[in-house]
Amino acid sequence: MKANRSRKQKINIVTLGCSKNVVDSEKLARQLEMNGVDILHNAETSEAQTVIVNTCGFIRDSKDESIQSILGFIKARKDGLLNHVYVMGCLSERYKPELEKEIGEVDQYFGVNSLEEIVRTLGYDYKKNLLGERQLSTPGHYAYLKISEGCDRSCAFCAIPLIRGKHVSIPAEELVKEASFLARKGVKELILIAQDLTYYGRDTHKKSMLASLLRSLAGINGIEWIRLHYAYPASFPREVIQFMKEEPKICRYIDIPFQHISDPMLQKMRRNINKAETYDLIQYIREELPGVALRTTLMVGHPGETAKDFGELCEFVEKSRFERLGTFSYSHEEDTFGWKNYKNNVPESVKKSRLEKLMRIQQEISNDLNNKKIGSLLKVLVDRREGDFYIARSESDSPEVDNEILIPVHTGTFMPGTFVQVRIIDATEFDLTAMPV
Repeated sequence: MKANRSRKQKINIVTLGCSKNVVDSEKLARQLEMNGVDILHNAETSEAQTVIVNTCGFIRDSKDESIQSILGFIKARKDGLLNHVYVMGCLSERYKPELEKEIGEVDQYFGVNSLEEIVRTLGYDYKKNLLGERQLSTPGHYAYLKISEGCDRSCAFCAIPLIRGKHVSIPAEELVKEASFLARKGVKELILIAQDLTYYGRDTHKKSMLASLLRSLAGINGIEWIRLHYAYPASFPREVIQFMKEEPKICRYIDIPFQHISDPMLQKMRRNINKAETYDLIQYIREELPGVALRTTLMVGHPGETAKDFGELCEFVEKSRFERLGTFSYSHEEDTFGWKNYKNNVPESVKKSRLEKLMRIQQEISNDLNNKKIGSLLKVLVDRREGDFYIARSESDSPEVDNEILIPVHTGTFMPGTFVQVRIIDATEFDLTAMPV
């Protein structure tokens, strides 16, 4: 498609999947914006005649969602509501030949890291001087900062290395430039993301450089919170915890996906850590960072998971009392180690019941932890207004996945991006109610 210069183009970028895809879409949006294009993010119906779907291909549910989204836009084009449909991202990278055969109505499929090719295919100039610049699709006061691409880990269940390739650290000077750009745009909270934050720098310096990067980012004026997502537990760089003790800008929050706790499962999953080391790491973090919020992700139904293994997992959740917890069922993904070497031998009904039991345990823990916060004072960041409440978060809460703090609108006027001191007055399993003080 060549760009029609007679009138300003509108392009709708629809982003599915994880926050890494969000960053990719925002960088594409910035390129198109600086070519004079009006960008819409995740618009279901719009005046845009072109849609670009940034897909996820991690597990079965996310693949199904991506395919249904593509088919929906193809139907919209058949109905005369669209002229062009393009597809990018992980699903397209992983299954391009199959997609071209099965859904041939798409104008063109692109894989990951194809930003320049997409821009030129759409008929615009790729501007190299925009390195690190983005058009945010998040509220303007927080943004994701992707510090690396790919992954060198070899977890049995994970297809990400097959899709995004080997780990490549983004140079620190580029990340500081990008974060500085975001700060000038009004971003106050940086959420660091990667397939594995702790591996940052190992490809370039033969050791983790995460603590060094954090030190550089903390020096940027305007950035007030820095949050860590997706830190691999094996060989966790403990100097990061020591820096978190010293630097108030680093939120006392770490997302560490432990996945499981029984030694047989950790070995089958190829996680490079055992049960004793896992408990030791959790104890170390909590002793060094009192009040830290630990978020983890756990998997049920991995091939070979027995009732005994699952019992250990339940005990792990009960003992560790994670502040934040997500769970998902094993998905038998093509060409992974698990696909080649294990039989998918846990019935779907068993996976479902185990997942539900874990979440019931966590619901009780979350309810107890939240109720213990009643009466406490917290510094919160206001995200938005919904009806009769402002929706805010503490440093223990990442957007979209964690608790929200509700502030009644009659108590004051607070713009999104404003920090407010509040007192917690009520609690449920996953939300808190607060009054400003």
